[in-house]
Parts: sequence; C-alpha cells; structure tokens
Amino acid sequence: MLYTFRVVTRSFRFPVSSIPVSRFHRLQHFCTNKMGDSTGTNTPQTPLSGTSTPAKGKQQQQKNNNKPAKKEVKILMLHGYTQSGPLFRAKVRALEKVLAKALVPLNLVPNLIYPTAPNRLSPRDIPGYVPSENSVSEEEEIDSWAWFRKDEASGNYKLLKEGMMRIAEVIEENGGGIEGVIGFSQGGCVAGILAAALEEDRSVDGEENEEWAKRLRETNKGRKLKFFVSYSGFWAVPEDLGWLYEPKIRTESLHVLGGLDTVVEEGRSNGLVERCEEGKRAVVVHPGGHYVPVGKEWVMPVAGFVMKCFKEEKKEEEKL
Repeated sequence: MLYTFRVVTRSFRFPVSSIPVSRFHRLQHFCTNKMGDSTGTNTPQTPLSGTSTPAKGKQQQQKNNNKPAKKEVKILMLHGYTQSGPLFRAKVRALEKVLAKALVPLNLVPNLIYPTAPNRLSPRDIPGYVPSENSVSEEEEIDSWAWFRKDEASGNYKLLKEGMMRIAEVIEENGGGIEGVIGFSQGGCVAGILAAALEEDRSVDGEENEEWAKRLRETNKGRKLKFFVSYSGFWAVPEDLGWLYEPKIRTESLHVLGGLDTVVEEGRSNGLVERCEEGKRAVVVHPGGHYVPVGKEWVMPVAGFVMKCFKEEKKEEEKL
C-alpha cells in the first residue's frame, strides 16, 4: 500500500510500512496544515501531543495573571568610617545576589540603598595616616566620609545630627517605608541607633536628639524597622545617647563579628549585642578581621536571618 502527499504540484510517495507511526503523523500534519491539501485549502487537524492550544495558552496566561505581584522591600546599606556608598556596594555585591535569591520564595524583591555619609574626612582623619613628602595635603579633599566624629577629649559624637539627618533625607527620597538596615563598623553602630530611634514608643532625651529622631520617624511614616544587621558594629557610648538602649533595642538584630578584629574591640561589639533584647538577637563570629565576609558560608546566615524576619511578618499578616 502506498500513501500519497501532495505539496503544491509535486507528489511524494512513501511505503507506509517504512514510516514509524509517530513520524507518519508528524509528516501528515506538516504537509496538510503547512502546505495545504490537494484542493489548496487548509484542513483543521488535531494538534500533536505536546503542542500548545489556544485554550492551554489562555489557561497559562490566566495562571500567570493570578500570581501575586512582587513586593519591593527597601533596605539601607550603611558604610563604615572612611568609606562611601559606592565603595561599600563594591565590597558586598556577593551579599546582594544571595539576598535577592533568598527572598524569591516570598515574592519579595530587595532594593538595597547605599547612601554616603555627609561628613567628609581629610587625610589626617584616616587612622594610621603618616604624612610624607609625596603624600597629599592634609587638607586635600578625598572620597572618605563619616556618619559622625568622636571627640577624643569628651568622648562625645560630633556631627551625629548631620549624619542622621542625611539618613532621613535618603529615606524621604526613596518614599519612606525602609524595612531593614545593614551596616559595617561605624555604619553598624548607626544601624543600631536607627533601629532604636524608629521604635515609636521609645522616648528621646535631648533637644538636638529629638530633632533628628522626629525627622527619621516622619520620613519613615511612623514605621519601625523589621531588622538590622551589624557587621563589626559597636554601641554608642556618650551619655546623651543612653536613651537608645534603655529599654533595650527590641528590633530583631544579627551581629556578625570578626574573631580577629583589631579595629573594634570585642567589648565594644558585645556592648551592642547586650543592649539588644534577648530572644531578638543573634550572633555570628567569623574567623577573620575587620571586614564584611562575602564567602558563601558567611553570607547565607545573613540571608537566612533576613528571610526569617520577613517570613514571621507574613505569618502575622495571615493571622489578621
């Protein structure tokens, strides 16, 4: 038995027995639907297995439309003393990528915001600076910044108001609603300050402190943070900032410390840990020094902590 397919004006003859059934149907489908039958018209055919139909396409589109929209979550990234926003970002890009992947199951997209502190430093402000004949002028402007300066005589923090007002400005520029903060060194200290100041029922001491704390609360629309992460951070020792830690900080916190850190003493870092409420704080110690570890084994705990904070909030929302 022979079976004939007509394509335009040419005919191809194949012994049916020599064509596997699956290939036979595909060839039949191709010749009839793509090139027309013997009359030159296209005859509707049953779709091949595995091909999409208009109904299936519509169902898939409806399924995609039913997916909840992804929610953006804003996280402040605060650099350390002598750094800048862009420099800090360059150092923690690995953390960015892991955070983004970790929040996918929660349908969240992190928006990491890297502000630069307002207080410019000069070369002589850099720890370990020793002038030489070929060095830049002590007054030359360099790309090094600070959230505040410590007065060595009194121990007080100079320019802290300017640093906190800068953060309030950045929050306002980004529409408020900051949900977390990650900071390194001096930025880790400021992360704790920010978390405490945004706890709405915390009373503020001092007229100058009231000014920047009020501004922060206004720009973040009265919302406290869900978490803060402090890398090699420390507590603010001046007496006029004691209100930040009494009562203890209730915001969820993770403290990542370097076992060989010689820049920030262990006691200063532990001082911040101890001023956070038990049950809402966690500590990770890596074997390095004063830096943000970006190896997978040290980035994953941070991503897991952030994900946990958002998961807990989601569970609370589902109960309502």
